[in-house]
Amino acid sequence: MLRMYYVIIVSLPFILYYLCKVLYILRHDERYTEEERYGVARKAISILQRNGFIHTDAYGTENLPESGGYVMYANHQGKYDALGIISAHQNPCTIMIDDKRSHQIVTTQFISLIKGSRLDKTSMKTQLKTILDVIAQVKEGRRYIVFPEGGYYRNRNEVKEFLPGAFKCSIKSQSPIVPVVLIDSYKPFELNSIKPVKTQVHFLAPIPYEDYKEMNTREIADLTRSKIVEKIHEICCDG
Repeated sequence: MLRMYYVIIVSLPFILYYLCKVLYILRHDERYTEEERYGVARKAISILQRNGFIHTDAYGTENLPESGGYVMYANHQGKYDALGIISAHQNPCTIMIDDKRSHQIVTTQFISLIKGSRLDKTSMKTQLKTILDVIAQVKEGRRYIVFPEGGYYRNRNEVKEFLPGAFKCSIKSQSPIVPVVLIDSYKPFELNSIKPVKTQVHFLAPIPYEDYKEMNTREIADLTRSKIVEKIHEICCDG
């Protein structure tokens, strides 16, 4: 957490500017394209990375589908995860996030800026509505980040079991599944240090709908997780 406090102090003038800019964009939504909003989000992340001595290497961007919507399923390590993926993902994408985690200052403005979806896990009715909305957006061409582990408490480079329900977004939208591997993504905000850190984002080859349409959600979850775990083991062994 030391790095987070350090970044807040060092970046305070920009944070205040950023909050004002985002509030203005949200009040004049019709004036800004998704690309412009996403550009503002990535600019904020780049400043956080620079001031926080965080470097993220991206691999496999050539694997990302050139058109259409898709869902990226990533292992979950910490608060930096979505920021790392967005910094590596050039085209606009957004995130489905636990509603409880989404209402902290700066975080809530960031989610609103990229028009993310908040998942209220206390209400089945609201949860279903959110998932149906995400499915409709993916069908229309939007790209989503989902963390199917559901949490990240001390996960580090270990991958917990994936929740099958998270994959309904892909099944119902009949869209490609893009497994995403995060390496050392816990380091920026879990280690009590401000020493420079490196993280990695690996976009793996997509799993087309045709390859998983006959599977149930448990099988799809296990397939996606196995590809992520295999890549982590490959990288860690090579390292």
